[in-house]
Amino acid sequence: QLTANGHTSYYWESERGSEVDFIIQRNGKLIPIEVKSADNTRAKSLRVYMDKYRPEYAIKLSARNFGFEDGKKTVPLYAAFCI
Repeated sequence: QLTANGHTSYYWESERGSEVDFIIQRNGKLIPIEVKSADNTRAKSLRVYMDKYRPEYAIKLSARNFGFEDGKKTVPLYAAFCI
């Protein structure tokens, strides 16, 4: 869906093994995107990335409803086309 929306996506991995599923660029800013399909939606790796690089915000795709908390925009999986 990211590619269909014209985004080039990248992947990030820390030296200690933290991973962020996708990173896109929007308006000159990097936006990390973590995808969580299970009920457990904690995104530890996303937090590691945010602490290190301080993006304006991050996106978490999950089964949960739309929301915004701690600098993370939550987007339901069915609405990935909104990104």
